[in-house]
Amino acid sequence: MARVDYYVIRHEGRWKIKSNGQYFGPYEDQKIAIRTAIDAAHKTSEKGQGAQVSVQGTTFNKWRVEWVSGQHPYPPRA
Repeated sequence: MARVDYYVIRHEGRWKIKSNGQYFGPYEDQKIAIRTAIDAAHKTSEKGQGAQVSVQGTTFNKWRVEWVSGQHPYPPRA
């Protein structure tokens, strides 16, 4: 089964989540967008599908993995 990726990005000057070609948000700040993405990824994983949350770095094409189903605790530590 394919993994669902959630990307927390700065899009049009605001924090958003992109998954499956769709944008969600905007969110007040990056921290809220990350937590929302992790919550959505966790719900996906509860349905038996892998999920990962990645956050866009200061360079457009650089990413850091923030949360992976089965590897990181849920809920995440504050």
